[in-house]
Amino acid sequence: QLWSVPAAGGWPTQLTFGSGIDSALALPDGEGVLYGADTGGDERQGFYVLSADGRRERVLIAKSEAFRQIGDVSRDGRVVYASTERNGRDFDIHVADLKTGASKLVYQGSFGFFPRAWQPGGNLVVVSEVRGEDAADLHMLDVSTGKLELLFRPKVAAAFDSFEWLPDGSGFFLSSNLDREFQNLAFYDLKTRKIRFLETEPHDVTGVSLSGDGRYLAWVTEVEGYSRLTVLDRTTNRKLAAPALPAGVYGVRFAETAPVLGIRVVGAQSNGEVFTWNVADGTFSRPVATNWAGLDPASMVTPEAVTFKARDGITLHGLFYAPKLPPGAPKPPLVLNLHGGPSAHAVPGYTPHLQYFAARGIAVLDLNYRGSTGFGKTFARLNDKRLRVNELGDLADAVAYMRRTGRVDPARAAVMGGSYGGYLTNAAVGAYPDLFVAGASFVGVSDWVKALEGAGPELKASDRQEYGDIDNPADRAFFASISPINNAGKIRTPLLVEHGANDPRDPVTESDRLVEAVRRNGTEVVYLRFPDEGHSVTNLANRVHMWRAVAAFLEQKFGMSPPSPAR
Repeated sequence: QLWSVPAAGGWPTQLTFGSGIDSALALPDGEGVLYGADTGGDERQGFYVLSADGRRERVLIAKSEAFRQIGDVSRDGRVVYASTERNGRDFDIHVADLKTGASKLVYQGSFGFFPRAWQPGGNLVVVSEVRGEDAADLHMLDVSTGKLELLFRPKVAAAFDSFEWLPDGSGFFLSSNLDREFQNLAFYDLKTRKIRFLETEPHDVTGVSLSGDGRYLAWVTEVEGYSRLTVLDRTTNRKLAAPALPAGVYGVRFAETAPVLGIRVVGAQSNGEVFTWNVADGTFSRPVATNWAGLDPASMVTPEAVTFKARDGITLHGLFYAPKLPPGAPKPPLVLNLHGGPSAHAVPGYTPHLQYFAARGIAVLDLNYRGSTGFGKTFARLNDKRLRVNELGDLADAVAYMRRTGRVDPARAAVMGGSYGGYLTNAAVGAYPDLFVAGASFVGVSDWVKALEGAGPELKASDRQEYGDIDNPADRAFFASISPINNAGKIRTPLLVEHGANDPRDPVTESDRLVEAVRRNGTEVVYLRFPDEGHSVTNLANRVHMWRAVAAFLEQKFGMSPPSPAR
């Protein structure tokens, strides 16, 4: 839901109610918020304008069967967005008047074209064209004429993110890994049509923000998963000393008309706190503190970054959550956690279910298998297309590494993951029938042929690069060969499977068919099938039910005594 709170701190006010929102942008005039909301996780958003006090709301773009994404708003009251309403597959670019709701198509796209940042006081919009899951080609669209100009289409695909225009619209800051391994801070000059890198280091810049007057530039760099904040005074070229912040993952955004930086922190012991820092006078405050609902933040486990070698010499990474056990306690069982994407990576934010397992005496290795982002462009593409089979070896190598450390019980390991991590879980229990005592798969692919054919339009836009052409007979045969449904007869590991019936990314039939096939083996399967969820479980009651069920399932397979009931 949307909430508001005074920047200096005070009582928070809830602005939206009902089934929740999916995206939001503050309007430039400070008079309200533009937000998007779907129904039951179907990802088909309608757009709504809400007054700043939350008391007046109107429909801007009514919900339909189209998939939509909000892009940016202009200072004169227009919003640019992407929508598939023309044919249900391709994302076109539209502009709507925020007062009247009148909308027009300004660019007809093919697959994935997404508006990102509107030029201050002008008609130019930065547009990303999807090129795989971790890259995009970059364009400039004049929304007044519909003319699209190509800025970058490099031979080796690159990422372009975090666009921040100068106040005069003469150029913008961004992060990019163009012609390099990591996403570094850069500036694009509109007059010369050239990009210039301002910082170069072997870490990704994950966020950029510029103050309204253009004087202060803030950016966030990720080092071993943890965020590092830098603020530059562009008039003096001096970097400011940042205030002490909790360890974790940061998001930053400058106020529109004041030199005040909003900083959101999510960490093991800081779940969603918001700080404000006046970079001009140094004033620092915390208007939004974490509500721990009776839990002790000191009891949360801070994950440890680990690295080890895969069987082919590739360096793998992960975050290890070691449960806080009394002296002399037996070594804990291990859950190998697999993120989705696969173009994503484990970060040391606040992950409730991993903390829940650690509190119950279960160790977790949150694994960054090959193909994960955050470790350079080359590593992120080690699982593209026919290289995809090499990921499974990483899972076995991760378990072997943890056993060598002597920190876990070598006989008790389980595998768990959601979305792409759910696919890997399904595949791992078939490929290594004796490695895991249990598996837990959430919204996971079981049949790649059907999944790639039936993918939603946003995924189809990147699948061509990441996977291949499912209409090509050779590609089709390859993905049939690695589909877990075709190895279901080999699965003897007890499974817990979860899926939302409204999932538009990976249809619920993927899990329906796998559950039926594995049960025909006589293998135990617990199936959690939610009628009111999509690709993630968002409703509180469903989340509580799900993670209690997962914990009970794992503890039974680990042979653990259940803990005493909590108050």
